[in-house]
Amino acid sequence: MRLIARYAKELKNDFEVITIYDKIIQREKVPKDTPSMQTLAKIHPCAVWFERKIYDDFGINFSDAYDKRPLVHQERFAKNIHPMQKSFTNKSIQEVDYLPYKYEEISGDGVFQVAVGPIHAGIIEPGHFQFSQAGEEMLHLEVRHFYKHRGIEKMLEGKSLFDVKAIIERISGIESIAYQICLRDIMLQASKQELPKTLKKRHALFLELERTIHHLNNLGFIPNDAGFGAAMSFASKLSEDARRKLKEISGHRFGFGAVDFSIESIDKTSFLEWLDTLQKDIDFFEDWIMDIPSLWDRFDTTGKLTLKKAIKYDTIGVVARASGVSVDRRIDKFYLEHGFEIANEKSGDVAARFKIRLHEVKNSILMMRNFLDENSDDFTLNIFHDGEFFSFCESSIGELLVTIELKDGVIERFFVRDPSFINWQALHLMMRSDIIADFPLINKSCDLSYAGSDL
Repeated sequence: MRLIARYAKELKNDFEVITIYDKIIQREKVPKDTPSMQTLAKIHPCAVWFERKIYDDFGINFSDAYDKRPLVHQERFAKNIHPMQKSFTNKSIQEVDYLPYKYEEISGDGVFQVAVGPIHAGIIEPGHFQFSQAGEEMLHLEVRHFYKHRGIEKMLEGKSLFDVKAIIERISGIESIAYQICLRDIMLQASKQELPKTLKKRHALFLELERTIHHLNNLGFIPNDAGFGAAMSFASKLSEDARRKLKEISGHRFGFGAVDFSIESIDKTSFLEWLDTLQKDIDFFEDWIMDIPSLWDRFDTTGKLTLKKAIKYDTIGVVARASGVSVDRRIDKFYLEHGFEIANEKSGDVAARFKIRLHEVKNSILMMRNFLDENSDDFTLNIFHDGEFFSFCESSIGELLVTIELKDGVIERFFVRDPSFINWQALHLMMRSDIIADFPLINKSCDLSYAGSDL
């Protein structure tokens, strides 16, 4: 089974740890006086971050875990404070004496450590990368994020579903539409309603446009990190045009507020003309970029993630599909009827991840044509019922999970598992045997979200 997420919530007398697989959901009660349980990381390595976060948030110990270091707690965070417990109501946290974080390191003759981040030259969120090096060769990488822990899970407790939309859609800017669709589906579940097909098509169009923007951006940046800046200039222009089109049809460059329950008219003629132009431009770009041998010398075999490792680490999204794992939340009747074709490569390297993005842009163009609909339906949400609700969406990075528990009409527990939270943990597997100069190229070929992991 594929591990999707593991998280905890507080009950009256116990904690409950929920483990979500692709086929089943398991629940385990943990007594508050002896909060301890067994690790899953020996079977599912990606469980490590989930379990470290559960300890930081709730104080639940994983007795046989091989990694018990803090995850979201920084060096001056008190060990005995677990802010997701209901008893924690403070607005601030008193800093304690600095306790250095012990990085995973390889030692030996000629081996040295290289620290990159958390502040970077680009305009990106903070993230730290700690390398063990032997000359130029990367022996090991440890990824460490969570420098801007925003307290979103705690912040949303006690709020209604309508109160949280503006927060949820801003968790990760490159996945705003995907987050909105997850919230939409939870609203539908809680109100026991189904969405009219016209609205479903409209929202799917927004999602594929968001995916196109993200992929176009990366189709420029990946060659740029291999020294071919012309590709970045060309693809950035296409990405900017697409973002302006998103603003034109949704009212915002990042699509904030786009996924609602009313339909605003889209100029179908103008949108189709733009799609025609984008199709010609992406066809030209593909012909151009595929005929540059020196570029593919950098892409091929660099940052390789084998099928075996991709499955073992439960990877998702572009990262998984580039290694031959056919996992995509769009494999359903609705998407298949509108032209969806899953993209798959097998080599698991930068080249494969680049090709996946090319394929998905072209497929998104086809689907956006099919999602255009001039019809409209009136739709009003019913009252929300209490319960525990789970929703999934295939963002541009991969499978996104949002779960919300409603109690007395407000949020009792809010949890997000961004696809990046999984895939960041597999990044170190792509570095071995490559040189440190390839790190930006490998990292960009995955293009994961820092903010989506740092709640």
